[in-house]
Amino acid sequence: MPEPATSRKPRVLVVGGAGYIGSHMVKLLCAAGVPVTTLDDLSSGLREAVLGGDFVEASLADADQVDALFARGGFDAVMHFASFIQVGESVREPAMYYRNNVCETLMLLEAMIRHDVRKFVFSSSAAVYGEPVKVPIDETHPKSPGNPYGRTKLMVEEILDDFDRAYGLRSIRFRYFNAAGADPDGELGENHDPESHLIPLVLRAASGRLPQIDVFGDDYDTPDGTCIRDYVHVSDLCDAHLLAVQALMDGAESQALNLGNGNGFSVREVIDTASSVTGTEIPMRIQDRRPGDPARLVADATRAKADLGWSPRYPDLDAIIGDAWRWEQRLAAAGGKPSKVKTP
Repeated sequence: MPEPATSRKPRVLVVGGAGYIGSHMVKLLCAAGVPVTTLDDLSSGLREAVLGGDFVEASLADADQVDALFARGGFDAVMHFASFIQVGESVREPAMYYRNNVCETLMLLEAMIRHDVRKFVFSSSAAVYGEPVKVPIDETHPKSPGNPYGRTKLMVEEILDDFDRAYGLRSIRFRYFNAAGADPDGELGENHDPESHLIPLVLRAASGRLPQIDVFGDDYDTPDGTCIRDYVHVSDLCDAHLLAVQALMDGAESQALNLGNGNGFSVREVIDTASSVTGTEIPMRIQDRRPGDPARLVADATRAKADLGWSPRYPDLDAIIGDAWRWEQRLAAAGGKPSKVKTP
């Protein structure tokens, strides 16, 4: 039977809240008046990026610390952002990815069951679909991930289905397309190490922190020969997660939802837009295609809009790149060290 709607603010645990998307999520939860605790081992996240709430430095692999946190936390829901995300690395080091992305997530879910926390929002990925057989991609598209990273995400989704049936743990799984952009207030942004995402790499070339941007293939079956991707602003992703927690608190059933703009932009369009936004000619170098790169990946996010009432606030590529450029300028001024970037 569905739970009644509630006006009480849920207590939320954000796992991986010191990372790129997680830190933006913590900021949004705090702004919404939601009591929030971040759990992060700081293996890739930054303590300085957690701008509010409580913070606990620990690994999901430390079952005793995680149990102690749940025992005192009184959480209503958990958001999970702590995954390894490099596709190429997952091919070279699959054991590391299965251990972190699957085994440690399973440990988290078991802790939730022990402490009767049964609402979960999970960062999945469009990588669960593999090579697309139709575009745009909706949630009914066949799942055939082409690398260990995508397989870890699909495995967790299947675990969540089983946990719902067996333990009543309800979850909303978001299949991200290309997370992009930065906090519109300029306090947070993207700075992975190593960085593999196109927009921050293009902007590093614009700021002079990279000599040029490599374009992997210009002979795809697309209007300008370069790959087309769907870019969704990080703040829009966070809006969806907040709506998901509210929906689960109000009794929503488990489901998987795409998050994307529904618009595709080619690599050349991204570079051209970045050149316009920054006022800089961005040097390009054409490289061979990378194995497994589909020509087009574009989301059909109709279900998220219908079921959650979600709508992107920053759908334009200019806005996404503009926010990311302000963050890159601050990083460049700080010598590329985000710990030296202070809020104005």
